[in-house]
Amino acid sequence: QPENLQKNWLREFYQVVHAHKPHFMALHCQEFGGKNYEASMSHVDKFVKGPGFRQQSHSQGQEPVPKAQQTACRAFQSRECSEALGSFYFLHESLKNIYQFDFKAKKYKKVTGKEIYSDTLESTPMLEKEKFPQDYFPECKWSRKGFIRTRWCITDCAFDLVNIHLFHDASNLIAWETSPSVYSGIRHKALGYVLDRIIDQRFEKVSYFVFGDFNFRLDAKAVVETLCAKATMQTIRAADTNEVVKLIFRESDNDRKVMLQLEKKLFDYFNQDVFRDNNGTALLEFDRELSVFKDRLYELDISFPPSYPYSEDSSQGRQYMNTRCPAWCDRILMSHSAKELILKSENDEKIVIYDHIGPNVCMGDHKPVFLSFRIAAGAGKPIANVHKCCVVQ
Repeated sequence: QPENLQKNWLREFYQVVHAHKPHFMALHCQEFGGKNYEASMSHVDKFVKGPGFRQQSHSQGQEPVPKAQQTACRAFQSRECSEALGSFYFLHESLKNIYQFDFKAKKYKKVTGKEIYSDTLESTPMLEKEKFPQDYFPECKWSRKGFIRTRWCITDCAFDLVNIHLFHDASNLIAWETSPSVYSGIRHKALGYVLDRIIDQRFEKVSYFVFGDFNFRLDAKAVVETLCAKATMQTIRAADTNEVVKLIFRESDNDRKVMLQLEKKLFDYFNQDVFRDNNGTALLEFDRELSVFKDRLYELDISFPPSYPYSEDSSQGRQYMNTRCPAWCDRILMSHSAKELILKSENDEKIVIYDHIGPNVCMGDHKPVFLSFRIAAGAGKPIANVHKCCVVQ
């Protein structure tokens, strides 16, 4: 429902931009156009090529958003080559020496003006993109999952920005069967593939940031066993196949109150507050998928509630849908060398911020997350001048 959601989405997004005033801003979108992309592409074109960001900034009576110097987006001509990813990069006019990497020529090119790459991107040398092979996720008839990678150099500091979308949980019942789930293993394989790809021998190694919809889920079996520790389980099977189609967890006493109903696409827990109170911190112990990559990836401490699946009812900004167990699907991760680029404050001012956008407003089924930080000029060089910096978000 873009007509209903876009105004609020842009307003919340712009408030974050205005608060942090970045000099360089990267916006990574997934499911651009989504499943019904034939019908949705007109909305995508309007969002990408229209004056939406600048219109929104003026409607708020605030200063304009920094000029969009470079935009790369993904549109869809066929489902076979579509990753449904959109990557936008905004550069403040005050930044002069900004370079983007040409992967074909293997050299940096100075960014001098606004550019839009859309439709098919196979011929665009300023990025690398890849769709995961079909056999990675055979349950899906066709997949829109993959990644887009761009490389930048700002004040002698080079880094990769990778837009990523990993595989979802196709069934709550299958996810519940094992710990870790089979879907967790699929995501592990796909993320490992991306990390190997961006540090292979074709190009010089640089620091990297990977952000998007990782579809990381909580360990379903462990979560259910914890939430329903004092409950009894009833199994309902299909009459014709004897396949498990529903699990019902009831309190042992208290009139056998239903605590949780679990189906393929139903996760109906009686008390959603457990996912919202204190930002769901009590459930972070079940967020285990990133631990496999602890030697390769770093993430700041999470201090926001699970980012998915929120209600798409525009009047229910804080309500979760009862389709999946809420989880931190949307993340911003980085290489350990990228972690070292982030400046530490000398006066205890909170410079590094990792948070979500629109906590009380419907932003769609995912809440966007953002990371705001500063990097030192020349941070990628041994003689970095730590007193000059640009803001990266």
